[in-house]
Amino acid sequence: MKLRMFMGLSLCTIALSVAQAAPGKSHHESWVPPGLDEWHQLDAKAPIQLGPRPFWLVEDMDEGPLKERLQACNTRNLKRTDFSIGHRGAPLQFPEHTLESYVAAARMGAGIVECDVAFTKDRELVCRHAQNDLHTTTNIVAVPELNAKCTQPFVPADPASGTPAQAECRTSDITLAEFKSLKGKMDAFNPMATTPEEYLAGTADWRTDLYASRGTLMTHKESIELFKALGVKFTPELKSPVVDMPFGGDYSQQDYARQMIQDYIDAGVKPKDVWPQSFNLADVLFWINETPRFGKQAVFLDQSAPTPENTSLAYMESLKAQGVNILAPALWKMLTLDSYGEIVPSEYADNARMAGLDLIAWTVERSGPLANGGGWYYQTITDAINNDGDMLTVIDVLAKEVGVIGIFSDWPATTTFYANCMASTVAR
Repeated sequence: MKLRMFMGLSLCTIALSVAQAAPGKSHHESWVPPGLDEWHQLDAKAPIQLGPRPFWLVEDMDEGPLKERLQACNTRNLKRTDFSIGHRGAPLQFPEHTLESYVAAARMGAGIVECDVAFTKDRELVCRHAQNDLHTTTNIVAVPELNAKCTQPFVPADPASGTPAQAECRTSDITLAEFKSLKGKMDAFNPMATTPEEYLAGTADWRTDLYASRGTLMTHKESIELFKALGVKFTPELKSPVVDMPFGGDYSQQDYARQMIQDYIDAGVKPKDVWPQSFNLADVLFWINETPRFGKQAVFLDQSAPTPENTSLAYMESLKAQGVNILAPALWKMLTLDSYGEIVPSEYADNARMAGLDLIAWTVERSGPLANGGGWYYQTITDAINNDGDMLTVIDVLAKEVGVIGIFSDWPATTTFYANCMASTVAR
């Protein structure tokens, strides 16, 4: 795909304003991805748009000082904030890891936006949450020639026996050109589908397909240029391959990790604006040791089940001694309930902070309605969660008492709203 486009006078004006907003960005670097000209006000200085949801959440809160403060918040001069991290963009309502989702996150004031990085058959890097999720996040099973290339092409369900449909399609099954021909969709599927079209349905009733009529897939390099134009920073996640590594016999995990960082070097992005992340500690240590300027902000995503050993101060200090500066667990690992049933920092969080580690939480706005305790993301504090407004209470504890430096959100307007209203309490 040609990454630099000649644009008309109006688009050149927009590109120039973006270049002026980004120091060191030359005119020829002001690339705009195909289709982006359909979006208005592509400008890092455009006003932040919260929409009604944050205010709806405030009204749903339990009465108290926090609710009163948020109700009194002046939102006329909102600022973009690194505390608000767009998790895959804004996938509560937009197809994840698409141009449209990323633009929505930026418009909602996310200061940092995530591209999860996977590789294609021809070893090009693309934005996908998992190497093997194309069958649920794109229309691939409805494209016969590409479905046939899937690790497991679509097999219809058998309603008589109750046998569910089958499919598994990987980025490594197809080339970059084939990947770019696909359309992103809301991450969902119908397990009892008997046709590819039925299989692509299944979006949760608390999400929507209203904005899924288009979903422009992006390469990692394209995401970098888009984020630069939008004035947001970068948190790429190196996804764990589901194929054997080295892929093709000579593409190693370190090659993969190195390639991801090289894309930022080639694009002239400053290391201080990048938070590379991985669930694999070896990836994080590789960046720390091989590319220390980028490794300084490398994020270790911790998904291990808590044990006395991996929540201990000694463990946290061992991470710090290896050069890890930022730890990012699921939000429930950093929270617990005290004897009064109030949400407070967990031992895990206390020990991490004591060891000098910065913390990032994931993910709010991902659980649907919280009336029944919030599900997996709130599992340690379920007894304190009974309405959607409790999400803001959780964010408040994470910010003020745990001291997280950022929170991933599927709808960044919520974290942007909180950070602007409580500017004196957030770490970023």
